[in-house]
Amino acid sequence: MLGLKKQPSVRSTIGAGMRVQGPCTFEDGLQIDGEVTGDVLAEPGRPSTLVIGETGCVHGAIRADHVVIAGRITGPVQAHDLLELRATAHVQGDVQYKTLEMQQGAVIAGQLQPQLTPPPAEPQVFSGFTPPDTEAAAVQEPVEPTLDFAPEPDKDRLF
Repeated sequence: MLGLKKQPSVRSTIGAGMRVQGPCTFEDGLQIDGEVTGDVLAEPGRPSTLVIGETGCVHGAIRADHVVIAGRITGPVQAHDLLELRATAHVQGDVQYKTLEMQQGAVIAGQLQPQLTPPPAEPQVFSGFTPPDTEAAAVQEPVEPTLDFAPEPDKDRLF
């Protein structure tokens, strides 16, 4: 059903009114309702969820698999999987994501950079078939299609 999602699992919390200075690393899930000055980075190689509540504020880089932002961020944001921007989110910095959900009212002052999946592997060459020269094909200018079906009449011909 639309709007109904499983809530991210959170094991640690930086509560409202709490201030943390310096870089923070976490495992599994972290919710920030206070203020963090420094980077907030999930341990690599493990699933992670970072939730920035409406009263949460981070001055630094953010990196996790699943990032939910309802507060204020000043710095780059990288969501390896899903980035959710709630209506009260304010992000000042570049944002990288694989999948983005953004509610009306969320503000981003920076570049949105989707993390595209890598291109498929080169096609295999079968006997008797040689793929076209990709370097030569890249240099060729595109040709605009025309709708002319009949050749132009020869002006020197009478009939």
